[in-house]
Amino acid sequence: MLVLGVCSLKGGVGKTSVTLGLASAALERGLRTLVVDLDPQGDSTLALGVAPGEHLDVAAVLDDPSAETVRAATAPSGWADEGLDVLAGSDRSARHDGIDATGSDVDRLRFALSWVGGYDLVLLDCPPSLGGLTRAGLTACDRAVVVTEPGLFSVMAVGRAMRTIDELRRGPAPSLQPLGVVVNRVRSRSVEQAFRLEELRSLYGPLILSPMLPERAALQQAQGAAQPVHAWPGAAAGELADAFDQLLERALRAPATR
Repeated sequence: MLVLGVCSLKGGVGKTSVTLGLASAALERGLRTLVVDLDPQGDSTLALGVAPGEHLDVAAVLDDPSAETVRAATAPSGWADEGLDVLAGSDRSARHDGIDATGSDVDRLRFALSWVGGYDLVLLDCPPSLGGLTRAGLTACDRAVVVTEPGLFSVMAVGRAMRTIDELRRGPAPSLQPLGVVVNRVRSRSVEQAFRLEELRSLYGPLILSPMLPERAALQQAQGAAQPVHAWPGAAAGELADAFDQLLERALRAPATR
């Protein structure tokens, strides 16, 4: 079971969209997948067709990381009859987002996921900030992808995310490895973006994952309809689906480290 974290330390770059795109690719591939929604906004939970309030949530799991709580907080996605589940998010998880100076809480999610079985892939949608939830999420992961877009502040946030991953590797998460950087919302005719893309390549080289994700309205349309992008009609959705297939394949080629 590969546990893959999707993170960004800047909001608005499409981190949840990338999580959902990877979940769509995994469903299309026939991988039994669990999406863990750590973001207090709960957007992944909503987009995956899970009604709020019908199940326990990730906050309850972090309060009591037991097999029973994990089971009660896990719901089937509305995307398919089987094969894709959600460990539901909610705004209640924000109470776990403070930095724990003692570090005693950072292992709670990793311990909770030890009760999870029967999945090929676990995708963690982390909050767009460096708090207790992101640290706990990354500590539970084998690999992490950092999502960015070709803009000044987004590029700067990649460095902060990479330093955080390195810090956790040296501490509570020695098995954690950066898979790379997913560049989202790329516009081929933007001169400013071309400059930022070259900056990203010079800074991170082979860590820049291919393909980059083009900016296409089809992705937001599919999410707004609570549908996987692989099921959305049109050439733009097909282009995105192919890109997510390739990114998922890259993640699966990196074996789990525990």
